Amino acid sequence: MFLIGGGWEETVVDVVHGPFLRAARAVSEASGSGSGPAPRVLCVVVDEGDGAEQFARYDAALRKAGDCTPVPLPVPIGERFEVGAVTEDVAGVFVCGGLTPAYQEAFAEASGPLSALLLERGLPYAGFSAGAAMAARDAVVGGWLVDGVAVCPPDTAEDLEEIEVRPGLGLVPFGVENHAAQWGTLGRLAAVVAGGRLAHGVAIDENTLVEIGGEGGDGRARVAGRGRAHSVRPAPGGGVLVRSYGDGESFPVA
Repeated sequence: MFLIGGGWEETVVDVVHGPFLRAARAVSEASGSGSGPAPRVLCVVVDEGDGAEQFARYDAALRKAGDCTPVPLPVPIGERFEVGAVTEDVAGVFVCGGLTPAYQEAFAEASGPLSALLLERGLPYAGFSAGAAMAARDAVVGGWLVDGVAVCPPDTAEDLEEIEVRPGLGLVPFGVENHAAQWGTLGRLAAVVAGGRLAHGVAIDENTLVEIGGEGGDGRARVAGRGRAHSVRPAPGGGVLVRSYGDGESFPVA
């Protein structure tokens, strides 16, 4: 699993996207899928009317990070993602960013089937911003208030008022926030964990990757990129304990 906290810094595209592409390439080479060495990557975009333009940004970033063939899958807003779209020639699934509640609705009926398919075929999953949030078992999809009290900037609310935690894909056991340093979403995650709605959350800065289940399989998440990943857990006696990790560092997933 490859969770990217957003961001478009060109100097780190290999750092944040390269590990996912290398995992996809390994799948492609092992299975003999596709017509050449470039792995086919399914890019799921919830289309709010500008899906083609949004896909073009991911297509450029992925190709800059490594040899690959991004394949667009626009899902019109209000419609559902179909697991059958992950055809046999697909070597990795990349879920893009956008309005997080809309992504949750799009994947609401696919969590079990998609998780099973990824496991069965050994396919890597990468999530960018909203796509990273969706990897969680319990996904923080937006909001800026807890019982009417502000806990993060209203511009980060994703068209919601009170904070909402909805079922995600269940690919990682912790909740995920994105754009942590840039948007101030760490406060939202801290409020959710302090309130007992999550046992563990990870807030990821932009241009930063958190990789889970890589080489070694030691139950740790590895951080790479320009920013930091902030692990938030309940503190003894109340409140939360926040520990931040930078490039090259790791933290326990459980």
